Amino acid sequence: MTQSALDQLKALTTIVADTGDLKAIEKFRPLDATTNPSLITAAAEQPENRELIEAAYDQAKSEGYQGDALVDRTIDILTVKLGAEILKIVDGRVSTEVDAALSYDTEATIAKAKELLALYKEYGVDQNRILIKIASTWDGIQAAKALEAEGIHCNLTLLFGLHQAKACADANVTLISPFVGRILDWYKKAENVDHYPVDKDPGVLSVKQIYHFYKQHHVKTEIMGASFRSVDQVLGLAGCDLLTVSPNLLQLLEQDQREVTAELSVNHADTHQEYSYTAISKEEFKHDLEHDLMAFQLLQGGIDGFIKAREQLSKLLRSAFGLDAEIKD
Repeated sequence: MTQSALDQLKALTTIVADTGDLKAIEKFRPLDATTNPSLITAAAEQPENRELIEAAYDQAKSEGYQGDALVDRTIDILTVKLGAEILKIVDGRVSTEVDAALSYDTEATIAKAKELLALYKEYGVDQNRILIKIASTWDGIQAAKALEAEGIHCNLTLLFGLHQAKACADANVTLISPFVGRILDWYKKAENVDHYPVDKDPGVLSVKQIYHFYKQHHVKTEIMGASFRSVDQVLGLAGCDLLTVSPNLLQLLEQDQREVTAELSVNHADTHQEYSYTAISKEEFKHDLEHDLMAFQLLQGGIDGFIKAREQLSKLLRSAFGLDAEIKD
């Protein structure tokens, strides 16, 4: 019997579910799972998660929180409770995101990460099963550097260029999530192109560049391709350390019967363009980011999007628990 593309891919790459949907995670049984504010909001809207939401709210209220602080604490507790439920299904790790509004505040990011880990500890979850997810701003990367020095594992997200990847390597972060689909979307709009073949897909090529740089210089940080738009993009990065894939694409991969071959390999990294490696300074990082319009726009746009998703979840919770009048007062 011919193996599905998904089964073949799993032999080459660790597959991670990019969802907060517990049923989807149970169906595809990935090793790890990732969440973000948008996915948490989507999960909160599912009727089967009503019990989790009520438990999160009750805990926050019992801790003495009121008004906006009550809503924010409820969101943090809900995020961790959902992560803990995911960890009952997967054997590996779950990524849990720090409030994107803190993306330019190193100290606040560190404090929030420790708050989230303290909640996980309350629920009996081993710290090594958590990846604290932080936006790849300079300030976020420095927060991750400090956290990693304390043994707290981090996943640096919203990563769109080699300059961000270099700073993450310098910080010895556990894992990075370079985005694929958002880069493709940006170039399609900027260049007025409807389609790129996968071997010319700018998002796929960006991840390949980062992969070859890391492997040539024996960087231990894991690379997890993220934000996919198609099965072809996913398969175009077969062999990457990890790939985080949405349930709809996992379903398509399960139905796909094509032969899957490794597009990335540690053994072949040296056969590609050679990249020099020197530590990147804050000034160089800022310069490179400001001169890469795609990365600059997508990083800020991603942060704004996650902030908006958290605000939507906040509205949902205020409405669900009748807090609007209380907060206005």
